[in-house]
Amino acid sequence: MSDKRVLIAGATGLVGRACLKHFASQNGREVIALSRRRPDETWGARWIQLDLADSAACASVAPELASATHLVYAALYERPRLVAGWQEEEQIRINELMLRNLFDPLERAAPALQHVALLQGTKAYGVHRRPLKVPARENRSEMHEQPNFYWNQERYIRERQVGKAWDWSILRPVLIVGASVGSAMNVVPALGVYAALMRRAGKTKLDFPGGAARIAQAVDADLLARAIAWSGEAESARNEIFNVTNGDVFAWPNVWPAIADALGFEPGEAAPLSLDREIRPQDAAWAEVCAAYGLKSGPLREFVGLSFEYTDYTMGYGRTQPGAPALVSTIKLMQAGFCEVMDTEAMFHKAFAEMQAMRLLPPR
Repeated sequence: MSDKRVLIAGATGLVGRACLKHFASQNGREVIALSRRRPDETWGARWIQLDLADSAACASVAPELASATHLVYAALYERPRLVAGWQEEEQIRINELMLRNLFDPLERAAPALQHVALLQGTKAYGVHRRPLKVPARENRSEMHEQPNFYWNQERYIRERQVGKAWDWSILRPVLIVGASVGSAMNVVPALGVYAALMRRAGKTKLDFPGGAARIAQAVDADLLARAIAWSGEAESARNEIFNVTNGDVFAWPNVWPAIADALGFEPGEAAPLSLDREIRPQDAAWAEVCAAYGLKSGPLREFVGLSFEYTDYTMGYGRTQPGAPALVSTIKLMQAGFCEVMDTEAMFHKAFAEMQAMRLLPPR
């Protein structure tokens, strides 16, 4: 992608940050990051502060985006009650509005626009409501009867694209793992804080706080960023939807030894614990940890965001029987030409090491 100008909306989120890091490191690319708060690192990209819920602000900044050729739309609005909010009309309305606020003036201002990348996920298949049809496949297994902002955003982009020179791709990652601060759905800071507070309490083994196992999949945030970049160039990705995973499967109890090792522990026993209820309120204890190690993480709520609740959800806290497998097919993606894979245990090691190197989590 030479001589391209990439806009990344939601540049401080888990996906947006990985995309910012990837695109800004490539020669011949001008990158503009759009977000409400300044990214911790821009890698040379230009940052524009923008609240996508503010239509007037989006309209006023559009002339500065006139040279854009690619839009990576990784912005996301989540309700404070994360899991319950996935089914609320307000969450759906605001996520659709944010995309419209940005894209309406952008399309008018950017005649060279070539590609739009949207993010969905396995909620498209109803994973939060029902057992998945294994494996869930694009254009076959969707739960369109369940209201979801995915459908609103997808309909809008499909309608806007008719007869236009630009095209779109939709990426559906599974559980995304990587480095970020304040994200709504990132298990890394949540588990890193849990481990730090267990060490503070004198624990030498890290107990598994989740519930009964479920076979699932994950994807490294950097691998996902490369898939997004590929989708903006590949002819086979034009106006297509793709599931994205690491390529293997896992169950939380089975990868727990690797997670414990990445955090400097021996694995402990199964000891169900609600991180949202028991760890999230420990602001003072976390402040002590930050002071002891010279961390730059900031206050607990700002660092972890809504991810304690998300970690409880994805690790099955409260589940007493094995869950139905949550597996998607990536055959379509591989046949289209993107074949990168990653070992999920290595992914967890990588993500924790990056957060430790950034002095956001205590050293191993």
